Amino acid sequence: MYEIIWHGRGGQGVVIAAQMLAEAAYMGGFKGVTSAPTFGPERRGAPVTASTRIAEEPIRTFSQLEKADITVVLDDTLFQVADIWGRSKPGGMVIINTAKPPDQFPHPEGIRTALVDGASIALKNHLIREGAPVVNTPMLGAFAKATGLVSLENLEKALGDKLSPEAVRRNFATVTEAYQETTVVTG
Repeated sequence: MYEIIWHGRGGQGVVIAAQMLAEAAYMGGFKGVTSAPTFGPERRGAPVTASTRIAEEPIRTFSQLEKADITVVLDDTLFQVADIWGRSKPGGMVIINTAKPPDQFPHPEGIRTALVDGASIALKNHLIREGAPVVNTPMLGAFAKATGLVSLENLEKALGDKLSPEAVRRNFATVTEAYQETTVVTG
């Protein structure tokens, strides 16, 4: 089983990204998929998490995740307020939306990182909501590249279950570009 934690800020679409990943994994043949938000008194801009579990067999565990095999960070400033490395399992991976170089993210030994500037990709593709770049869909592309667990084809289908055809086209352009631009750093 792969346990994934999504870190973002309210309004960035972490919950939707967690759901779309679960759908894409199911379409790819995983028999067990779950997706769950973690809510408190959040508001737009406040730190938010969501989780996804994917497995070859049906999943019988529905508790919140304490530690993740894979962590996806939609806003690199969250490293200042959340214990992202501490919630990552040894041997795991952290995928970060950032314009910063890899050396700006010193990480514990054994944890791999993947970096992509999802915000720039979203801006370049005019994927903006309420003045901010939409980074959840580019991070799905980064996830696909960094892990190999879901295909671009199934991500496009998952987008189609949530969005209009025009929105799918625009969002999938960011998924594809992020897939191409993601850099995996071994650690």
